[in-house]
Amino acid sequence: MKSGNPLRKTARTDARKLLQFLEQKREALSPLLILTHDYPDPDALASSFAFAYLVKKGFNIYTRIVYGGIIGRTENREMVKILKMPVHKFNANDLKKFSQVALIDTQPEFENNSFPADRQATLVIDQHPSLIKPSAVCSIVDLECGATSVILAQALLLSNIDIPRRIGTALAYGILTDTLNLYRAKRADIIKTYSALLPFCDMRILAHIQNPSRSRKFFTTLGKAIKDAMVCQKLLVSHLGWVENPDLVSQITEFLLTYKGMRYAFCTGRYNERIHFSLRATNPNALAANILRDIVKDPKEAGGHDTIAGGSFEVGKEGAESTWKEVEESLTQKLIERLNISGKSTFYFPFKLTPRIK
Repeated sequence: MKSGNPLRKTARTDARKLLQFLEQKREALSPLLILTHDYPDPDALASSFAFAYLVKKGFNIYTRIVYGGIIGRTENREMVKILKMPVHKFNANDLKKFSQVALIDTQPEFENNSFPADRQATLVIDQHPSLIKPSAVCSIVDLECGATSVILAQALLLSNIDIPRRIGTALAYGILTDTLNLYRAKRADIIKTYSALLPFCDMRILAHIQNPSRSRKFFTTLGKAIKDAMVCQKLLVSHLGWVENPDLVSQITEFLLTYKGMRYAFCTGRYNERIHFSLRATNPNALAANILRDIVKDPKEAGGHDTIAGGSFEVGKEGAESTWKEVEESLTQKLIERLNISGKSTFYFPFKLTPRIK
């Protein structure tokens, strides 16, 4: 289906900048490795998928999409399966085979991807704030676009290239997930971009992706998270222990934030040798990413936006149970201090018949 130009008057400069860069380079970028962040979310998957389609269809550039970690969340696996997304597990040889690399929904300096720190990327397309300027020939970073998928959607809509339903559906889902169903959309053009995608979106498939069947393990983890949840003033904390995939940490944090009266929700989860953590806030000006960076040793180990943030760091192969608990308790204590919660306040378990704890 032809996309037309519904956004020509309102599209952001970033979409035009991307199209101009691709027009200048064209086949010189081929073949191009597309690298997204580890444990990719719907926005990372959708924007990478759309970018690969855009450069092949419009500029004859051949690509390969790769990611580190796993695709763990049930919705994300359904998305890849149903939309037949050509994504592959990252292999170190990929960086040897491809001289041109585009990082999507991440940046070279971030700790959440497999890109070497001493190498310059060809292109960066992202929405996340960074402590330093991305090391790339061309960098397109829009901190207020809500989702990297917005940039790619606008580029496709401006290009007049046909938008298949697989691409349109992926982009719509990417935008919805990162903007909390458009609740976090800060600009009018984000809403207009999503609306412009709807004619190219299969709503039945989108609904299926959003409501997949879930495993027993998911519900046992959710049950543990609720049972063990602790509240101190307006902060809810839950340590999930070992998880089958790190995406569960952010997913459950998002859910726990809906507990009435909470301003912050913080969860941790153990996966392989790393502790993964996630913070959610109700205040749109909470600067959640800054909060997490302040409670970890290396600021590069955390990132995000105003209301959503996360990160991870290594605990180690030999980490005993006591070591993991010390890490979890340390993060919790540092978060309490960072949020200026009174030292006289105590945690209590709202979902247990248990008295307050010291």
